[in-house]
Amino acid sequence: MTDGPIAAHVIENDHQTHGTELREDLDHLGNKLARRGIDLESVVEKVRGLGVAIPTWGVGVGGTRFGLFPIAGEPRNVFEKIDDCAVIHQLSAATPTLSPHFPWDRVEDPTELRQAAARWGLAFDAVNSNTFQDLPGQPHSYKFGSLSHTDPAVRRQAIDHNLECIEIGTALGSKALTVWVGDGANFPGQQDFTGALERYLESTRAIYAAIPDDWRMLVEHKPYEPALYASVIADWGTSYACATELGPKAQCLVDLGHHAPATNIEMIVARLIQFGKLGGFHFNDSKYGDDDLDTGSIDPFQIFLVFHELVNAEQSGAKGFAPAFMLDQSHNVTDPIESLINSAVAVTRAYAQALLVDRQKLAELQQSNDALLAANTLRAATELSVEPILREARRRSGGAIDPISAYRAAGYREAKAGERPHSLVGRSGIV
Repeated sequence: MTDGPIAAHVIENDHQTHGTELREDLDHLGNKLARRGIDLESVVEKVRGLGVAIPTWGVGVGGTRFGLFPIAGEPRNVFEKIDDCAVIHQLSAATPTLSPHFPWDRVEDPTELRQAAARWGLAFDAVNSNTFQDLPGQPHSYKFGSLSHTDPAVRRQAIDHNLECIEIGTALGSKALTVWVGDGANFPGQQDFTGALERYLESTRAIYAAIPDDWRMLVEHKPYEPALYASVIADWGTSYACATELGPKAQCLVDLGHHAPATNIEMIVARLIQFGKLGGFHFNDSKYGDDDLDTGSIDPFQIFLVFHELVNAEQSGAKGFAPAFMLDQSHNVTDPIESLINSAVAVTRAYAQALLVDRQKLAELQQSNDALLAANTLRAATELSVEPILREARRRSGGAIDPISAYRAAGYREAKAGERPHSLVGRSGIV
């Protein structure tokens, strides 16, 4: 791995401290897996190949509707965000790409961002447009919508912003544009549902026409917030219909927090794979709604079930299957770097567990309608600790065996606290 902001001796010490224990744990796990006919080595190498993007906004303090609580050493600009993202990848060895958000991350020369990322061996994943808030100098307000607004001037402004994002993304080496809108209504009667969706499609067709041939346009849905009565792109069905209407370069993006309670998300994943429209994921976790909590912090089994479907598609050679993975979450009471490291590990853990499923046995049990043993067979993959696999994958890739301990031992947050003065005054609103 390319050198990162954390001194090399910190990771060397980590390997020396945990290396012997890791080898013993690997031997033990390898014997267990061999009895199941699973090759430990192949699983380790597959886990090493998994990458999930870090959102540049994720390394700053997220928050609540009531305010933000600044932390020492918080990044003040996109270049400092890139440095923090480099720490996450250096220690986790699982986050080789960045997903920027514009205009939050706008700079005069996008090649400066590309060079700053390349310094740490990082590249850029999907670029994200922002038409869900008003920013200084913006001629028209998005208070009543953007791509679906009744005023064509507002729609044109939103379209132009997305076109700018494509231009910036091309300079960064990105290959995808993520489009999420907060458009919708808060009161019955406020909006003509059909008209709003027609205007959205008209706008996104203009954006889609500018998508390069080797790019994807990712359509993201959300059932509510800020449109609490009716969102224009409220569910996976609307997302799928719009992506289908737009064309083959348009696909659906699934954010794990963007579903009503009790929604069967893994089935949605399977459906979108079946129809060739699964474009990617935003990984987080939730208890009540779009909580944007650390991945796997509430329902790790949910993440596993999603990866079970993903591995099914991967191993069956599903046509056009190449989803992009990103962490999308908000950190208000933890160090964002630590939470993102933990989340990256949670994603790799779910993937490793899904690789252990005995799919042949499961298929036979499904065919014979043995509900109990089918469920037991699926769950068995989560009952065997895969931590030695994750640790070995990180070690081989130059990451830390125990990334959180290594991060704290490096004193990175304390060092940045002295370099990046911050305000102690709480800021209001969500970023």
